Amino acid sequence: MRKEYDFSKSKKNPYLKKLKKPITIRVDVDTIGYFKSLSDKTGIPYQNLINLYLAECASKHKKIDLSWK
Repeated sequence: MRKEYDFSKSKKNPYLKKLKKPITIRVDVDTIGYFKSLSDKTGIPYQNLINLYLAECASKHKKIDLSWK
C-alpha cells in the first residue's frame, strides 16, 4: 500500500443518489414468509424483493384502499 493517494482526479460516485438507507419496520410474519418463499423461487434476496415492490408502488403512485368492510 502507498502511504498517500492522489484523489485530485477522482469523480463523484454516480450511484450516490441510489444508496439505500437502513430502516426498521414491523412486518407481519406471513408477509415476510411470502417474500422469503418468493426469494427461494427467484434467487433474489427477500429484502431486495420488498424494496423492488415498494419502489414500484412509489413510482406508480399507488394508493392503498383503507375503507374497512
